[in-house]
Amino acid sequence: MTLRRLAALGLYLLVVACFFELSSRAALSRKDLFRRIAGVDEASSRLRWARREKQGRKLVQPFDVYHPIRGWTLRPGLDDVPVFGDERLSSTARGYRGRRDVPATKPPGRMRVVALGDSFTFGEGVGDEDTWVHQLGVLHPAMEPVNLGVHAYGHDQMLLTLREEGPWLQPDLVLVGFVHIDLERNRTAFFDYAKPRFDLEGPSLVLHNVPVPTPDELRAREPWRSKFVDLLSMLHARIRDRTGLEAKARAALGKALLTAINDTAREMGAVTVFVYLPILDEIGAADPSPGESFFDATCNDAALTCVNLRPAFHRRVLSGQHLRRRGHWGPTEHRAAAEDLVRVLTERGVVPES
Repeated sequence: MTLRRLAALGLYLLVVACFFELSSRAALSRKDLFRRIAGVDEASSRLRWARREKQGRKLVQPFDVYHPIRGWTLRPGLDDVPVFGDERLSSTARGYRGRRDVPATKPPGRMRVVALGDSFTFGEGVGDEDTWVHQLGVLHPAMEPVNLGVHAYGHDQMLLTLREEGPWLQPDLVLVGFVHIDLERNRTAFFDYAKPRFDLEGPSLVLHNVPVPTPDELRAREPWRSKFVDLLSMLHARIRDRTGLEAKARAALGKALLTAINDTAREMGAVTVFVYLPILDEIGAADPSPGESFFDATCNDAALTCVNLRPAFHRRVLSGQHLRRRGHWGPTEHRAAAEDLVRVLTERGVVPES
């Protein structure tokens, strides 16, 4: 092949690549088309985040702070910051939600309970004292609850949080607030921000994307990312969803992460209880959701100690109690979760009688 033909072929390929790239950028800029294609994959989540600035929204929440291992965490030292309308948000010097700092030495006669989870554990939408974690200490004074929940966390970030904070806290009991959408977050290196991600390589969990890129680094890179590659990635994710391949991968990774959390807590001398938190249409539902079915099966297969709060919520609805089925929980739902959880843990002997 002559040099002229090689040059012509190279120019042709460049024109084709530019055509696909420009077409992809035009397609993804259309809101209606983007909504039809986008899912919970990494490219979709990152592009949603990048759109915030164009919509006049902040790229970083004022109560979040960058973390090189976990991606983000609650900003330490917050004091009655107004959030979620009329609510207040406080945090300790180590970035745990609540007004009261947690001493390194456990108070005598009290059980230190560390709670891991996403926004339903963190308490998005409610004040510090309304979260189900805080209410545990109100209902059972022998319990010293510590809220390590952070909005939009996956089980991977919960595991890393326990590894980092567990040795300092030395918990007696670790509660993991399980929400089914966390399984999707485990499979991506971006959700609300860039995040770590574990991959299953054989039987082992291997950590990737650490140190996590900062929001400023991502913002600088975004204009130069290929939107054609993003589009292909989004379409590939849709195909995996429809064929069931992604569901199998989520289940395998989720089981491995829950087992790792249980093993990590056991090494610290703590008991772990996984707590299924019903959300949205699951609240009041008579039958298990796919997420609940995974939870029950994994608890049995991996011999985990678990509490499923969905049946208790269903009984509350049947008795006439109104529970919110849209968005995040309010104070009523948090209180109900704490009451039901304390009752079950006491009946099983995990915590002493109040």
